[in-house]
Amino acid sequence: MLTRSIPLRFRLATTLLALSATTLLCAPVAHAAGETPVATPAIRHIGTPDFAQIVQRYGPAVVNFSVTGTRLVTADGKDSSNATKGADNEDPTQLFLRKFQEQFGATGASMQIPVNSRGSGFVVSADGLVLTNAHVVAHASDITVKLTDRREFKAKLLGSDTQTDIAVLQIDAHDLPTVAIGQPSELSVGEWVLAIGSPFGLDNTVTTGVVSAKSRSLPEDYTVPFIQTDAAINPGNSGGPLFNARGEVVGINSQIYTRSGGYQGLSFAIPIDLAQSVARQIVATGHASHGVLGVSAQEVTQALADAFKLPRPRGALIAEVHADSAAAKAGLQLGDVIVMVDGHPVEASSDLPLWIAMAVPGQQVQLDVVRNGSLVHARATMDDPEQRKPAANAQPQVPVLPQLGLAVRPLLPVEQRVAGARYGLMVEGVQPAADKAGIAPGDILLAINQVPVTSVEQARALLVQAKGTVALLVQHEGIKGFVTLALKTGG
Repeated sequence: MLTRSIPLRFRLATTLLALSATTLLCAPVAHAAGETPVATPAIRHIGTPDFAQIVQRYGPAVVNFSVTGTRLVTADGKDSSNATKGADNEDPTQLFLRKFQEQFGATGASMQIPVNSRGSGFVVSADGLVLTNAHVVAHASDITVKLTDRREFKAKLLGSDTQTDIAVLQIDAHDLPTVAIGQPSELSVGEWVLAIGSPFGLDNTVTTGVVSAKSRSLPEDYTVPFIQTDAAINPGNSGGPLFNARGEVVGINSQIYTRSGGYQGLSFAIPIDLAQSVARQIVATGHASHGVLGVSAQEVTQALADAFKLPRPRGALIAEVHADSAAAKAGLQLGDVIVMVDGHPVEASSDLPLWIAMAVPGQQVQLDVVRNGSLVHARATMDDPEQRKPAANAQPQVPVLPQLGLAVRPLLPVEQRVAGARYGLMVEGVQPAADKAGIAPGDILLAINQVPVTSVEQARALLVQAKGTVALLVQHEGIKGFVTLALKTGG
């Protein structure tokens, strides 16, 4: 599961794959007579960084937090931050409230419960500016910052951004030690890193590891390409700095993968350049805004690279352009592949949110896209997400075929190309009868009673004329087949 190191708020059920390691024995290769073997260049040995010097110089800039407050918890798992938990992750208070509802028929049970948590952070300016994670200071009414020299200060929360999990605090102190800031883009997979924090309340604990991966996308609502490391991170490390081998902060330790509640070799840090961009906005305005491009993008596979005339799989493939968005106004189209944003390469679709999230509303960004095998340049002015929010009572209109119990929509052009379907409707949702018949979200409804389906309106007209049971031609994972479904009546 992916878990913020403190508090342990989110747990995802995962399946671990047992990997068998194979030892490869390298033997000399025989060469033809007269053929000169090509020598493999040796890898330059750099040696282990001076971790002790890094800790001595920058350790005093790392702080730990004690946070108190309250949060509102309801039986359905919602709290005052509108965060939700699954049933497998209910805390005892939620379990009590749920049992109360079941036994006495009550509804809307809620309770204020105390919050007492700890976390880490680091000083970025000598006059007392401190960075940490937003989840460390969530629900806080009182925040105490403790320095390595045992001085303690009450902190003021200048603002936090849950989208990137960044918070900025101010303490009334001067001439404080600060960290040096590095460039995450210069990190290499396999490079040494060092973390300092307060796991389980053990102040100024130092752990080391290597960069395991970059631009790692996690299955939660983040626009963050995390730095993955194997440095030991545990509850209490959240908000602490991740240093490179030169002693520069390149990330903020934020989450861990765990099934036990503790370190299991997978740790994730927020790139420091993204954190600084958010922090500057918070210091200036008290909050952070992120530009919105207005596209849905997907990964480029080898098959898609061939279809879209790319030399290799890279970039973010646009699967949808939202109406009246920054992307639409910039002329972006379905099937465009974004390969660069403001000069920054987009190797994977997970790279795109980083550079877009760092742009503020109203800022222009240069987009390089591949369209029909040619490179096209576009400039997009970022939207303000607050202005694009729908009204609170507005409900998205999803086309429904009530006689079949299916929610459907027209196929996007890119979906037609990938699926090899010139017509049909994408199934977005199914009711029990359709599910029992073998229809699933993501299937393509191709025909009703052998009549090709070209639009939602045409499908509705066909169903009005049909009676009893209909034969539906459905494409599931590239395979076409007929299923029968009894028509619903009265709805």
